[in-house]
Amino acid sequence: MPEGDTVWLTAARLHQALSGNALTVSDFRVPRLATLDLRGRTVLEVLARGKHVLIRLDDASTVHSHLRMDGSWYLTRAGIRARRHPDHLIRVRLGNTQWLATGYRVHDLTVIPTAREDEVVGHLGPDLLGPDWDEDEALRRLRAQPTVAIGDALLDQRNLAGVGNMYKCEILFIERIHPWTPVGRVPDLPAAIRTARRLLLMNRDHPEQSTTGLKGPGREHWVYGRSGQPCLRCRTPIQRRDQGVPPQQRSTYWCPRCQPAADSQEA
Repeated sequence: MPEGDTVWLTAARLHQALSGNALTVSDFRVPRLATLDLRGRTVLEVLARGKHVLIRLDDASTVHSHLRMDGSWYLTRAGIRARRHPDHLIRVRLGNTQWLATGYRVHDLTVIPTAREDEVVGHLGPDLLGPDWDEDEALRRLRAQPTVAIGDALLDQRNLAGVGNMYKCEILFIERIHPWTPVGRVPDLPAAIRTARRLLLMNRDHPEQSTTGLKGPGREHWVYGRSGQPCLRCRTPIQRRDQGVPPQQRSTYWCPRCQPAADSQEA
């Protein structure tokens, strides 16, 4: 599942390959855009906003896509057929004389006036990796719902954009916060937000994601994906439970000793 740092890196690589060049390939494979031809238009910039990718063109339009759980963009040299996934998963191809960008399973694909980008990303909270990052605003949004479990609140992109399920689990472990603690009872909410930003900044320039600072299977993460394994801090077995309301449930991992909970915090 793409997280904020993965989307940031995706946009950075697309920007490097596409910006400043005219499009020579324009192939949309969704019904409402099937006849659209962007060839001849120059890409000005590519940027990330939460899990959204915005490709801005010189005609004041923007190609918007959302990666959600399974979307991705893949770069190949011009003339080389992308084989990252089966062809039937391709939703769009955009390229120039040097590079071809292929969007697999990208969602909410649309082309809109750049001036109207707020229609697709305006609901998002401050982006942890964006120029709009505003810690005070993120805290204000989180604190506006004091009874919501912190695990759910961190995943709500309307509060702050960029935290996915893996980072949620790791942030809460590092800060010793039980995932079902209500936002209003988190002892140091600013510290949790700063940890979130630190982790995403630490991982945004490379595809590997490590929150421990270590590499290798079973060493990159403190608790995420480690159900039943010993906590790297205290050796207590890591627990896992679904959190959230269907269909937004996610597997949450935590250490019951490092992240103790009051009885009222767990249903």
